[in-house]
Amino acid sequence: MFETPALHCVSLQTELRGPDRDVLGDLPSLVHLGDEIGDFADTAAIISLLDVVISVDTAVVHLAGALGKPVMILLPYAADFRWMRDRADTPWYPTARLLRQPAFGDWDSVIDRLRDELQSPAAIDDGALSD
Repeated sequence: MFETPALHCVSLQTELRGPDRDVLGDLPSLVHLGDEIGDFADTAAIISLLDVVISVDTAVVHLAGALGKPVMILLPYAADFRWMRDRADTPWYPTARLLRQPAFGDWDSVIDRLRDELQSPAAIDDGALSD
């Protein structure tokens, strides 16, 4: 995904470990803003400027969902009970799309599906994710 020229990625991750910082530093289409974030108000301000938030189950996805921003949540096979089972949506956040591992440890298929979703022109439409 990071090699897609039309896609500009923003990292909101705070307190990066050294090896993670090195990996992110090698991605030319990624802007890291995590060091500039002081609190959730800062995070909310940045989210308000993004087209979509993509993350594993973190406080950031809950904030994006509560703000009504499109959010794609990457979930493990045994996801937290709040995300229920066998669904790609959630009653908690109408603008959220759940991308689940089909088998334990299978992140490759989740990333492939995410790539497909992002390449679809209808993936994000007027602030809501397509079905």
